[in-house]
Amino acid sequence: MKKAINILVSLVMVAGLVSCNNGENKKGSKGQGGLATNAAEKVYVAPGEHDEYYAFFSGGYSGNLTVYGLPSGRMFKEIPVFSQFPTSGYGYSEETKPMFNTSFGFVPWDDSHHPDISQTGGKLDGRWIFINGNNTPRIARIDLETFETVEIIELPNSAGNHSSSFITENTEYVVAGTRFSVPVPQRDMPIKDYKGNFKGALSFISVDQETGRMGIKFQLMMPGFNYDLSHPGRDKSHGWFFFTTYNTEEANTLMEVNSSQNDKDFIAAVNWKVIEDYVNNGGGTKMPANYAHNVYDHDTHLATSTLEKEVLTVDPTKVPGAVFFLPTPKSPHGCDVDPTGEYIIGNGKLSADLTVHSFTKMLDAIENKKFDGEAYGIPILKFEDVLAGTVKQPGLGPLHTEFDGKGNAYTTFFISSEVVKWKLGTWEVLDRQPVFYSVGHGMIPGGNSREPFGKYFVAMNKITKDRYLPTGPELEHSAQLFDISGDKMELLLDFPTHGEPHYAAGIPADILKKNSKQFYKLADNKNPYATLSEADARVERKGNEVHVYMTTIRSHFTPDNIEGVKVGDKVFFHITNHEQDFDVPHGFAMIGANNAELLIMPGQTKTLVWEPKQVGVWPFYCTDFCSALHQEMQGYVRVSPANSNMELSWSLGED
Repeated sequence: MKKAINILVSLVMVAGLVSCNNGENKKGSKGQGGLATNAAEKVYVAPGEHDEYYAFFSGGYSGNLTVYGLPSGRMFKEIPVFSQFPTSGYGYSEETKPMFNTSFGFVPWDDSHHPDISQTGGKLDGRWIFINGNNTPRIARIDLETFETVEIIELPNSAGNHSSSFITENTEYVVAGTRFSVPVPQRDMPIKDYKGNFKGALSFISVDQETGRMGIKFQLMMPGFNYDLSHPGRDKSHGWFFFTTYNTEEANTLMEVNSSQNDKDFIAAVNWKVIEDYVNNGGGTKMPANYAHNVYDHDTHLATSTLEKEVLTVDPTKVPGAVFFLPTPKSPHGCDVDPTGEYIIGNGKLSADLTVHSFTKMLDAIENKKFDGEAYGIPILKFEDVLAGTVKQPGLGPLHTEFDGKGNAYTTFFISSEVVKWKLGTWEVLDRQPVFYSVGHGMIPGGNSREPFGKYFVAMNKITKDRYLPTGPELEHSAQLFDISGDKMELLLDFPTHGEPHYAAGIPADILKKNSKQFYKLADNKNPYATLSEADARVERKGNEVHVYMTTIRSHFTPDNIEGVKVGDKVFFHITNHEQDFDVPHGFAMIGANNAELLIMPGQTKTLVWEPKQVGVWPFYCTDFCSALHQEMQGYVRVSPANSNMELSWSLGED
């Protein structure tokens, strides 16, 4: 009887929950999770309507950048950046191969971590987005008019380019810090001699305000710690940059133990304006360095690669007032600056509390020389003199903090798997929500600018487990969308994310979508291999090179029959898409090609190389469904023996 009563009580409780959920919670009500609310209404984007925000997620080990809509969580695009991408032929076409040139040779992959959108006056302007390659140290710039990677610059003297890519509030600089300190210049030396002999390079990369073109202005040669993450000053602290460090022990083995001995590591505060003046007045030392600078031109549709030979380095001890250390417990990871520029949050992974430094107190301590010793000639400020406050025991494993522009901060906790909302100034915990599981970064659109758009928070979780249908031992990572417009966070949506997102940058769609390029004007095509009319389509031989100048338009290639190609030739298909309509690319695939297909945008020219190895008649075709006669969009190449006397010929519409 007792068992029956318990079952009855349970059923009544469940019925009550269902009843409340269906009848009581209206749109905008604040529940404790997606099951307790009408969350679906808040993320629903009706057919034909657009999302409110673009969200750009780093792809981690995919090497690329993915674009999602918020609040729907729909993935719209994967932007190839550091990895070859057969979907479009990026990194396979002759025009884009130079984007992967480095001092190590052709490197068609990287580990992309932290995107950041260009700003003017501390506000997102939507011109470009920058992202770091963590493995082979590089910074890329993506044009947000075309959503294409247009520049990649390699960083010499750097290794594990992690505290990147973060930008100053007028996009004067993109800043990139090395995670791993290394010998500078690189040389053969015992690893056990690490301490005192390795350096950590912090690269300040200038950005041309009109073109976006990047160039390494200077590299600050810091002590041989690990430089983990960074953020620029905002508003009152504009002109400064802040970097978390760990391994101030300078250990080189069993790091999980030996680099966690000190009670406090540092946040390095760098006055880049002081260093900029020093450099502009002839300071710094040029040193030999090999690094690639790769640029894609939208007019020629060509990438070019230049190998640079030197870089300007700066010794921080030679520039008084340039660099100071802020003691921060313990093994800090995230380094975040609030929109006012007053508070610098150091998230110590092994600390029970959140440490918040005061920029105003920091300046006072510097002015009054309140130092607590020095490290390699760099003054260490006294912890108590720069401390703004402490958020007491908010969670376990704090990583990153974002801001909503309303005086609130949101910190992710990896170990306790939660997002915690707390108040700047009072350090009071206001709310906490569980996430599933092991959250890394979080993102509020514009959350690292002067003017965040404090409506949504996205948690980027490292472990998925049971959130989606199982697909074997590997699952996509999980993002969770929270409504933060009210006093309490409300879970709205789970959605899978590609690769391993480390960070994301969000921006209102209205800033970007009106500027999005729909097609390239054929008349502006400056590619040297462009074929601007069908009458100019032709095939030319230069020794064992065969150059096919081809056009494509719904629904045929010109030419579509080619003869006279021989085994051992190197065939260059230079293909120009003559469409002048939005979203009508054409594909090109050649049987036996050892690379990828091409996807050619309207008005664009791309080149694919094919080296035929067998005699025969080999087809090519369009890979992108373009019209009702898409299947008929094809052609043939006849390949004759290497010693054949067959002359080149080509045709269209002839027997």
